[in-house]
Amino acid sequence: MLLFVIPSAYSIDNSKVRYYSVVEVTETSLNLALTSLENQDFDSTKNFIEFGSTHFSKNLEKLRNVDASLTDEVHISLLDLQTRQLNPENLSAVSSEITRIVEIFETIPEDEEYNPNVTVALLIIVDEQYENFETNNDEFSYQIAVGFMERANQIYYSGTEYNERQTVELNSFFNDMFQMVKDKDPYASIASTNIWVQRDLLGTDVVGTIGADSSSYYVVIKELYAELMIALDEGDYKKAEQLGIEAYLENFEYLEPEIEVADAELLYPLEWDMREELRTMIKNYEDPDVIKSFLVDSIIPRLDTAEAKVAELRASGVVIAEVFANKETKPMGSASEGQKQEVRDEIDVIREQLMATEIFYELGDTQAAYASARSAYLDSYEYVEIPLRAIAPDFTFEVEYQFATLRNQINDGATIEDISTTIISLERSLDESERLVSGTGTIAPMIAFISSFAIIFREGLESVLILGAIITYLEASRNQKFKKYVHYGIGLAIGATAVTWVIASYIIEISGANRELIEAIAALSATAVLFYVSFWILNKIEHKRWMEFVKAKVFQASAAGGASVFVMLSFFTVYREGFETVLFYQAMFSFAKYMELYVGLGFIVGMITLFGVYFGFRKLGKRLPLRALFGLTMGIGAYLSIAFLGNAIREFQVLDYIPYTSMLGTIPRLDINVATMTGIYPTLETTVGQIALLSVYLVASFYVLILRPKRQKALDSMRKSRAEVDEQQTN
Repeated sequence: MLLFVIPSAYSIDNSKVRYYSVVEVTETSLNLALTSLENQDFDSTKNFIEFGSTHFSKNLEKLRNVDASLTDEVHISLLDLQTRQLNPENLSAVSSEITRIVEIFETIPEDEEYNPNVTVALLIIVDEQYENFETNNDEFSYQIAVGFMERANQIYYSGTEYNERQTVELNSFFNDMFQMVKDKDPYASIASTNIWVQRDLLGTDVVGTIGADSSSYYVVIKELYAELMIALDEGDYKKAEQLGIEAYLENFEYLEPEIEVADAELLYPLEWDMREELRTMIKNYEDPDVIKSFLVDSIIPRLDTAEAKVAELRASGVVIAEVFANKETKPMGSASEGQKQEVRDEIDVIREQLMATEIFYELGDTQAAYASARSAYLDSYEYVEIPLRAIAPDFTFEVEYQFATLRNQINDGATIEDISTTIISLERSLDESERLVSGTGTIAPMIAFISSFAIIFREGLESVLILGAIITYLEASRNQKFKKYVHYGIGLAIGATAVTWVIASYIIEISGANRELIEAIAALSATAVLFYVSFWILNKIEHKRWMEFVKAKVFQASAAGGASVFVMLSFFTVYREGFETVLFYQAMFSFAKYMELYVGLGFIVGMITLFGVYFGFRKLGKRLPLRALFGLTMGIGAYLSIAFLGNAIREFQVLDYIPYTSMLGTIPRLDINVATMTGIYPTLETTVGQIALLSVYLVASFYVLILRPKRQKALDSMRKSRAEVDEQQTN
């Protein structure tokens, strides 16, 4: 049976928690009885009434401590109801009595603060009854399990807010668990899912066992070790290894948080011996007596010590969950350089193993898939955990949970889609793990600053020059009355850009499971737009061509006349660039994690620089080095588009839309933050894409900057020579 965990976050008033929980269990039972009565299923009606009444009676004293008068009234009414005969003649009377008791419950003021605990109480009933249904083939237990699952589902969706990650997980959990109950899946699968639901509901994630009675885990571990020693005596080393892994992976993992609080120095060598030393001895087929001695004389005594120290802490009144939650952590990037490199290496191995897991599973080789998934965690991620746990313990346990979910899905025969979704989630977590361990460094923030500066400068330059030319023209032609309409258009465009930013952010925020896909599409779109504008700039790089373009714009506006023309001209001039800016910054923010400050600074410095360019244009006019400025923005656009393309391809690789061909060892493996800011990853697909785009830029630049001017010069020379010949012939 699952334990009813009440963590410190929800332990403001444990009596209230109990009160609301018992009331809800009883009320749910009565509502199920009412439905059965309407269907004239008298046996089920009687059973539901008895179930609710019995549950209420067992908690009388605790209920009276909160509301004695209501408790006594309901108690008597339930006893009377329980003893009533059920038949078609008194159906209406019984229905009225059930309704009356339910209405009494409904007079109790609701407090959403207790919703998670109440939902957990219902899920505990689901667990108990479903186990009884599977064990004893008790159909009524199944009815209770389904009914209480439905009610738990209703309460969950009725109110309590969770963060984005928890919401996505809980929605998935509830949907999966509800379907498993309805499909009558094996109890083990449902119980496992139920555990994770309860932990997320109570805001404890994988550390939800902290504060609960964990003695059963110690018992199970020792029982598994006893079986392991028997397997050794029988010469079955493979079975012994499996039992050792189960003892550590499926049991000791849940004890780690509380042991860490009780005695961290005891935890780490014990964890190492259970995970590594014992497995190594078994895999090397060492003498059974040596292995058994290691268990009996080293591992098991320290387990006993750990259990005793945890019990001693609890007995002294220490709330272990609170200590763990408030445990001092190290800052991001505080790991040693050696640890950072080891983390990067292990993460690369894990990625390969996760890819293999998915391939094996798709081919139907679940055994190989499970082995690969287990190895990814046991042989690699455990080394990532060492520095990561000191920085972000909650996140560490969350990733452990993701690995456990993957293994359970493989064992339960989940769809390949579910397996892929979990692997994608793990891929994201691996990136986050590397960021937390490595920190941002110095190179990546500098690139983030320069890239952000480059975006706003590149996008704003065209607008600044066009608007500067319009203002200058209006002043020169003594049409200054139209200047304010230009400013109106600029104001409207800035407002429209802000609205566009809010809408884009909202779409990404609510995208949920499709968020990664949207971000990938945004990066690819940014690449396409930058490609276009870079070549547009390249074609205007000559001062003469640019001035011809600007004069045409101003002439069109002045020729049309009217204030609205100048409003629309300035609006579209600014908003076009504003729209592109939103697209580029949205793409950048999705990759520049933990470097948002530097992106913001780049934006501010870029805006200041643009004002400088504007006033410089007003003062210098033709003397402004347009060729240099346009050449710079073209180069910026080329770099950003190449970086965005690399990131877009990688996103599509993670989502399994594009193949992943590793080139580790051939292409340098960059720090994750530097990689995301440059789009350079050690894969064949990202490399080919970026080289192809770079080649297009180089060829086009060579043509526009070198080949085309030479041809134009030669053509001009030929025309001049021809003109001279014609003049001579005429003379």
